[in-house]
Amino acid sequence: MANFLTDNEDLLYYVEKGFDWDAIASVTERDFTLEGGHANAEEAKAFYRSVLEMVGEFAAEEIAPYAAEIDRKGVHLEDGEVVMNDRLVRIFDRIRELDLHGLAVPRELGGMNAPVSLYFMNSEMLARADVSTMAHHGFHGGMAMAALYFSILEGSTRVDPRKGTIVETRFRDMIEEIVRGEAWGCMDITEPDAGSDMGALRCVGEQDEHGNWFVSGEKIFITSGHGKWHFVIARTEKAAGPDDLAAGLRGLSMFLVPTYRENEKGERERVVTLSRVEEKLGHHGSATCGLVFDRAPAYLIGRRGEGFKYMLVLMNNARIGVGFECLGISEAAYRLAKQYASERRSMGKPIERHEMIAAYLDEMELDVRSIRALAVTAAYHEELAQKHDLRLRLDPDLGEQARAHHQTEAKKHKAAARRLTPLLKYYAAEKAVEICRLALQIHGGNGYITEYAPERLLRDALVMPIYEGTSQIQSLMAMKDTMGAILKNPQEFVKRSAQARWRTVSARDPLEKRVARLQLLGQNAQQHLLLRTAGDKMKGLRDRPISDWTEQLTRSWDPKRDFAFAMLHAERLTRLLTDIAIAEIFLDQSQLHPERRELLERHLERAEPRCKMLYEEISTRGQRLIEELARSEAESGAAS
Repeated sequence: MANFLTDNEDLLYYVEKGFDWDAIASVTERDFTLEGGHANAEEAKAFYRSVLEMVGEFAAEEIAPYAAEIDRKGVHLEDGEVVMNDRLVRIFDRIRELDLHGLAVPRELGGMNAPVSLYFMNSEMLARADVSTMAHHGFHGGMAMAALYFSILEGSTRVDPRKGTIVETRFRDMIEEIVRGEAWGCMDITEPDAGSDMGALRCVGEQDEHGNWFVSGEKIFITSGHGKWHFVIARTEKAAGPDDLAAGLRGLSMFLVPTYRENEKGERERVVTLSRVEEKLGHHGSATCGLVFDRAPAYLIGRRGEGFKYMLVLMNNARIGVGFECLGISEAAYRLAKQYASERRSMGKPIERHEMIAAYLDEMELDVRSIRALAVTAAYHEELAQKHDLRLRLDPDLGEQARAHHQTEAKKHKAAARRLTPLLKYYAAEKAVEICRLALQIHGGNGYITEYAPERLLRDALVMPIYEGTSQIQSLMAMKDTMGAILKNPQEFVKRSAQARWRTVSARDPLEKRVARLQLLGQNAQQHLLLRTAGDKMKGLRDRPISDWTEQLTRSWDPKRDFAFAMLHAERLTRLLTDIAIAEIFLDQSQLHPERRELLERHLERAEPRCKMLYEEISTRGQRLIEELARSEAESGAAS
């Protein structure tokens, strides 16, 4: 039988030896002391493998053959409710039978207590089968885990310190209902006039004299918005003026809003209205909804003004999840193109043996493996960061040495996850579109007709650089984190630059030397952006040690003005940083497993000229446009 795990050599590499399952299993199973849990790492890994094989077969046999049908039938709005097509209903019945909604949920809440990383690897295979099905599946277990994590953050979850199991948690009923496959949730952020600019959100949360909360407003583009449970970002703090902090992100709070309530007759009635289901270019099996809240009863999560903090927890994991969705659709597109090119003959031979097509396929295959390397590494660090943090929060009996260990690990992995997540979301989304377009191109005219799958895959891929944070937002995050780290600790930047420079001549492995040269090029680009970022503020610093820059740069700092040059080049910097991160991952793998050296060599032969070009663009372009924008801004200000 077909299986999306066993037919994928690169994915199997991570399942069998390219991923530190021992570390993940240990922290997930509380050092294998949980009641009813796995006794050791080997037992845990055998279970994880069995789940992956089961999902691989399910995706290949019970979803992929029906992807075109799902796309064709879609979903629709009828009598105020979303109606899923019969094929989707059968698929989600099977997902419920397989208990996949509770995969990462603790056992005491009805789940399997599997690692979130395992869930993400499942996501790749499900997205390869049909990405819209995977998107809706993600708003089941993903929302259950979010509810549990929110409860822990706000202090409303209690754990037995001896057993390490949850005794009570605020949203138990919701979590268990989702695990049973009887409900799902969604995250409601975007509004008609507020997309990437969350500070412009106008949906409001109001409290009555009895302390009850109600949410009013409109949300749009909400994936799986026909669910029972809504995590809603709403404005609770009234601002005295545009410069009041309450007018921006600090005025936002997070709420849980149930879709239904019982009326006086005991009947279920909607308090969250479905205003529309969007007619989309792709993702036809996923409902994208408009929602209206009219004093809908709500439950405040955490404290007032903490909405942005809680949203970041959702978004970071969601962006990693989208990275795996992009990986799945890219894998599907590459395999379609490869199969078609091997069968389609032209000029006396299969087109896969024509040089340009062979080059396309080679590039696509490497890009898919590069996305997977970034995705798996980001998931690993994010999971370890969260689980070490949870151990600190939930285990008051930790000794001093154990507490210090968990603090160190949480900090280390959080920094790595923060670095990699925007790079993954940016790179995976942009590459998904590119790979799907190439798959269509390789199919020629056949790729453009609905009888063949490439046009559907391309339609599904086109939203990836838009939702869960646009590619431009990801690049701005990567740029600001990178620049901010230098300003915060210039000595560390100097140290890393010196180390990279030394490795370019001292490393014994020639591939390590080449990776070091890439790192040095990236650091040169960062330094150039920093020197150009603040304009006149920087002029007196060129001849001073970089360790003296922090004090000077942070005086009268205006990020909107002073970051302009770096913002202009944020995408170029992000592409450069991504090539470096992939090279570092492949280098680490090749040092443990020599068979991965070929991947590193293939990546470097592309990344080296690409990064040189990006550096040249960063160091030579942009001043004219910056000056034009400044003039336009000045003229606009004068006119007003």
